[in-house]
Amino acid sequence: MKIFFITRMFLFSGILAIIIAGGCSKKEEPAPVPAPTLSVLSTSPAASITTNSAESGGTISSDGGAAVTGRGICWSLYDKPTTADMKTAAGTGTGSFTGTMTNLLADTVYYVKAYAVNSAGTAYGNLISFRTGKIIPVTVKDVDDNIYTVVSIGTQKWLGSNLRVTHYRNGDAIAKVTGDNAWKTLATGAYCSYDNLDANISTYGGLYNWHALNDSRGLCPTGWHIPSDGEWATLGAFLGGNSTAGGKLKATGTIEGGTGLWYAPNTDATNTSGFNAIPGGYRINYGTYYSIGNVAYMWSSSDTASVNAWNFVLDANNAEITRNFNFKTNGFSVRCCKD
Repeated sequence: MKIFFITRMFLFSGILAIIIAGGCSKKEEPAPVPAPTLSVLSTSPAASITTNSAESGGTISSDGGAAVTGRGICWSLYDKPTTADMKTAAGTGTGSFTGTMTNLLADTVYYVKAYAVNSAGTAYGNLISFRTGKIIPVTVKDVDDNIYTVVSIGTQKWLGSNLRVTHYRNGDAIAKVTGDNAWKTLATGAYCSYDNLDANISTYGGLYNWHALNDSRGLCPTGWHIPSDGEWATLGAFLGGNSTAGGKLKATGTIEGGTGLWYAPNTDATNTSGFNAIPGGYRINYGTYYSIGNVAYMWSSSDTASVNAWNFVLDANNAEITRNFNFKTNGFSVRCCKD
């Protein structure tokens, strides 16, 4: 019995030893995975700058531990551009990318940042800025060396101010007729200035009878011509129809406000076309001058009969451009159209 007891104790002790030894073993835990952070990137300087576009881009040097799911550039007129402003999309992943900014304003400062998106959020590169190019006006001279700005409207090009030439294209003088009786009997080309004041030509342009613009020696600069009835119609259609095109053609401002040459109200004048129409008035066929500040009468090259030709009228009191016909002996303003 004594021997048996000892043996049991030995066995029990062995089991206990084994249990204790097993309890001392510890399993190693894996290291925690760090949370992703924002990407790291820089913004490229602006390049290929024009009056209405430019290029920029960026380089993503670190994805922050998470895949870059979107990248590009964003820009604004203010110095804190974000992806809520104008932006481009340039794919995914790290590395370099470019983007093109379009529909920009000329001669204007813009601010740009590159951006990158991952699961941690949107990161931005450094801020850059640039100025778009200035629009250099295209001009043309007449035979008297008067300079006119060229305006593009739709598919057409127009002079941006009324003709003020005093010679035909070949250098021959256009008859300057001041007397009422002499004016009303004309059957050949002639011009005048409103109220016979030479200073009015520099501001409003000359007033020409239709015979002057129909003269084979040419009234407009080389490469230009008097617009036909159809070309005036094309202009009105491009600007939304004759019922509203007048407002887009008229220079802005009023005489009363000291801001323009039109009398109030100069209805709906916006000059969004750049045509810059001004109210030079007209000289009626029997010689009297009328309505400077109120109306612009402009000839077409198209006649309707032996004594009449088509013309187009803008008025201070409405937004229309009105088609009309008048005696060829009237004195109206002239705009030229590119051949």
